[in-house]
Amino acid sequence: MRKAMSTETLAQQLGAALLARGIMMTTAESCTGGGIAAAVTDIAGSSAWFDRGFVTYSNAAKTTMLGVDRALIDRHGAVSREVAEAMVRGACAASGCGLGVAVTGVAGPGGGSPEKPVGTVWLACYSATHDRLDCRLLRLDGDRAAVRRQTVVQALQGCLTLLEHTAT
Repeated sequence: MRKAMSTETLAQQLGAALLARGIMMTTAESCTGGGIAAAVTDIAGSSAWFDRGFVTYSNAAKTTMLGVDRALIDRHGAVSREVAEAMVRGACAASGCGLGVAVTGVAGPGGGSPEKPVGTVWLACYSATHDRLDCRLLRLDGDRAAVRRQTVVQALQGCLTLLEHTAT
């Protein structure tokens, strides 16, 4: 288990790992509203390894910008493994990037349900270079800001872990 690190440290480490592998990165964000892209672009020189971010807060944006099938959203809901996976694959396809991360969830304070309470987030990291996908469900505590902050940290950590487990 990785020791808790600051967002800045995680973003710096991610950038170094991407640079070492010659891979560009993209983000597809719903509940974080661009927070992952902001954390990455806070790092000077990130343009060498970060290409673009998609903020797809609405279902229509997920469909038009990332190519997520509307039927998939209707069948599983926007906050689902299936949609997170489609988001990250769509972001990589649209950008041509070798690494992508997508998040979709319920940050609160409203919008939760018994099946998907506030703090429910699906995180998908995808190495298009190696066709390796890691998708997991997060159950986060706290208010809206805390859920969003934790999601950004988990996304950066997830990308680092995926890179560590793929060959160069």
